[in-house]
Amino acid sequence: MQDWMAFNHDLETVRRHYRWLAPIYPFFELVFLLPRGIRSKAVERVGLSTGDKVLEIGCGTGRNLRYLSAAVGVSGRVYGVDYSEAMLRRAKSHCEKRGWHNIALLQQDAARLILPESVDGVLLSLCYSVLPNPRDVLAQAWKHLRPGKRLVILDGKLANGLCGRLSRPFVIWLSQRTILGDPMKSPRQDLREFASTLEIEEFNLGTYYICSARKSV
Repeated sequence: MQDWMAFNHDLETVRRHYRWLAPIYPFFELVFLLPRGIRSKAVERVGLSTGDKVLEIGCGTGRNLRYLSAAVGVSGRVYGVDYSEAMLRRAKSHCEKRGWHNIALLQQDAARLILPESVDGVLLSLCYSVLPNPRDVLAQAWKHLRPGKRLVILDGKLANGLCGRLSRPFVIWLSQRTILGDPMKSPRQDLREFASTLEIEEFNLGTYYICSARKSV
């Protein structure tokens, strides 16, 4: 298999890579043309209310935390999990500057997730394509999700149609060399092990999606 198609990074490789990526991570939102407002849309799809508990897997530098914190209010709780200590340091600084006291940041392998309580929603934002073992991560998230509540995945993929086929070599190479992501990785099959119905929205010619599933009561 060609080197630019090899997406076999283990968790320690990802952690080391994101150590140097952390200071410049926001730059990649421009490189990969992240749609404006898509982060807040993803949080809306989780369907949170004041006082809820919510988990974000792959919280990174904390770019979704303001939306999550606002959605659950001061009486709620946000758990932000990431394996990269460098990314979490920036998230912690972000929280301290904004005075957000309803957020707990945890350095954990999400495939072996430990939380002190169940949650009313789960968000995976721009991390599913990077996870070495996404199915195990989903299993842990689903276990901690309360019945009737939603799990939402926001991530990027190849564009639809001819545009996607033509851009595939470059997009795969760029993802591999920067964020260690695999734009070919889809949560559809993994999520169907847990939920019979998925809701999927696509943005920017299909280069980004929001996928949500509700845990049965």
